[in-house]
Amino acid sequence: MVNIPICDFAYIGGSSTLNLEIPESLALDFVEVKQSGLCFDTPYGRSPEFKHLIIHGDYREKRILTCRMHGWRHGANRADASKQVFWVLKNSGVKKILAEGGVGAINHLLNPRDLVIPHDYIDYSVRKDVALDDKYLLVMRDAICPDMCQRLISFSREKWPARVFDRSIYVNTDGRHFESPAEVNMFRIAGGDIVGQSICPEVYLAREIGACYAGLYIVVNYAEGIVMPWQHDELAEIFYNEGQILGKIMLEFLRDLPIEQNCSCRDLRKDTLLKKVY
Repeated sequence: MVNIPICDFAYIGGSSTLNLEIPESLALDFVEVKQSGLCFDTPYGRSPEFKHLIIHGDYREKRILTCRMHGWRHGANRADASKQVFWVLKNSGVKKILAEGGVGAINHLLNPRDLVIPHDYIDYSVRKDVALDDKYLLVMRDAICPDMCQRLISFSREKWPARVFDRSIYVNTDGRHFESPAEVNMFRIAGGDIVGQSICPEVYLAREIGACYAGLYIVVNYAEGIVMPWQHDELAEIFYNEGQILGKIMLEFLRDLPIEQNCSCRDLRKDTLLKKVY
């Protein structure tokens, strides 16, 4: 039986780096692959493969668990995959989680290749009640860690060649199809800026395990009915050409990110009030 390594951070890979091997494709001399091909038995089924990375910094090593595409894969539905991933992260002791992916632009001000760091979300998925247990009341104020976001904004603006937006509301849908123009218009009226399929239930599960969570998302297309019909060739080009820059930003950011949680994220996880009284 393989033991889950104790780690400081998690890097959840998304569609933006799916065509890469992280970190091997990035040629970063400060990242070491300690173990790869790690799979674990969880209460929700066999986990996806993880890699255990060591980042060598100026003051101390940082230990990271990473998996591809949010753990989504054939043979596991997305709700179970999310629970498998976060059960592993909980038992690893991860304190901070960084995710990435591609999103569609709902806000007319956004263009393909813009980088967006959301500050809030709207969950239009039907994967409700995705949890590891029922011990906690999860307060979803500041669901996306403000401290991690501010650091990510400053760091990304130094590295990303296009525009970086420091706030947005991420609308989460189920997929795997794209959304209809009528759905996108409803999301726009509701205040959404970008649309994707991964931030939920991850924000809930991160809060449940007491970890900070933030994400970095590249706009890969206009959502249906926004500005102009999206182009498959452009979407493919962004996925294949920009992923390497994004992957480097993610790992360089983790190299500089403090391990300590100097925020209120853990305080927003409360003991449940739904208890039997005898």
